[in-house]
Amino acid sequence: MAHIDYYFATLSPFTYLAGMRLEEIAAKHGATITYKPLDIMGLFARTGGTPPKDRHPNRIAYRAQELERAGKKTGLPLNLKPAHWPTNMAPSSYAVIAAQNAGGGDLGKLVHSLLRACWAEDKDIAQDDVIGDCLEAAGFDRSLTTSGMLEGAETYARNLEEAIDQGAFGAPFYIVDSGQSFWGHDRLDDLEAHLAGDL
Repeated sequence: MAHIDYYFATLSPFTYLAGMRLEEIAAKHGATITYKPLDIMGLFARTGGTPPKDRHPNRIAYRAQELERAGKKTGLPLNLKPAHWPTNMAPSSYAVIAAQNAGGGDLGKLVHSLLRACWAEDKDIAQDDVIGDCLEAAGFDRSLTTSGMLEGAETYARNLEEAIDQGAFGAPFYIVDSGQSFWGHDRLDDLEAHLAGDL
């Protein structure tokens, strides 16, 4: 059985555009997933990347076009200028970590709900009530919004170090226990082909 370490940021539009495809692919091929939210700005700083706001205007313009095209291709609603972006990723990331530790709900749905709240619903995913709604919708207890914050902070920091050690440099980033890595929502077809033994 294959295992996938899934590195992502709860504010990443490209992670949002992955939708629930990772979960569908994993279920189809009997793979397991460990969700590893991380500080994407920290990852950029440590691996030679540049935060979106600091990129050359050419790159900023292309990113906007690419996001618009990707939104149309995936069929997911997408606001290119969300009301609460950027915001603090830590609270939503801690909630994902707490939910993964607690079990009993749908982690994929939780992650996608948080991303959708930012990129399609103009909600601030740093707010406890927004995080609580996403937890509840995914079958988790709302109290996970504020429980286990110390452990969440430690795991969040550790996820960044592990991502760098495993070769990640962006989000979403999928690392299979076979040693193969896949970067971006647009590489999910390649990930599936790899799990099927075709790539």
